Amino acid sequence: MAEQVINIQEGRILQGENQIIKNINFEMKDDELVYLIGKTGSGKSSLLKVLYGELPLFEGKGNVVGFDLLRLKKKQVPLLRRQLGIVFQDFQLLTDRTVGDNLRFVMKATGWVDKNLMEKRALEVLQLVGLEKKINVKPHALSGGEQQRISIARALLNKPNLILADEPTGNLDPETSEEIMNLLIAVAKEEKSAVLMATHDMTIVEKFPGRVVKVEDGLLKEVNNLNRFNPFEAMNI
Repeated sequence: MAEQVINIQEGRILQGENQIIKNINFEMKDDELVYLIGKTGSGKSSLLKVLYGELPLFEGKGNVVGFDLLRLKKKQVPLLRRQLGIVFQDFQLLTDRTVGDNLRFVMKATGWVDKNLMEKRALEVLQLVGLEKKINVKPHALSGGEQQRISIARALLNKPNLILADEPTGNLDPETSEEIMNLLIAVAKEEKSAVLMATHDMTIVEKFPGRVVKVEDGLLKEVNNLNRFNPFEAMNI
């Protein structure tokens, strides 16, 4: 039976003095692919940041992979992030070290100590994304698509219950974007991870069906009908 990985009730997000999103009522199960859409600056990234502990949940109730967001202390943030996989638009790979070293760096930072287990897991996640032969290559020698595959591999290291992807195809051409989506969905299924993905790319949303929620006018709204849907037009819900 599917379990909840996110549950927010009457949530509110502020950035400084500015209210970003209010009245957030959102839940997500561990077998779901959910798209988060909305204009640039609408608050998509802010919501993701709340989920991985970068921004606080200002009020309401919030639970992510068993962590209470309202009571989340700074020292608990690394523990929360061990339960999550995070994929960014700009890959955020360390350019001065190899692919293998990028993965080892994250494992050390999240509490791994056994070198043999670290090597085994690094190879496993690279095999999942089809890049095990690139373990000793530096990121600058890889294509954009390959770098995003590495960042997906990195997100899988701790067998996360939930993958948060912030515009993961934003810097890629359409063909590569499709490859990355096929891969993300396949490995999420293999590793039993839910995926919450912020995106502008409506062709991806139409090609790879999932639940869709939209941030608009400071509110989070479920979108039930995507036929001829224009994400930048005001919606009547």
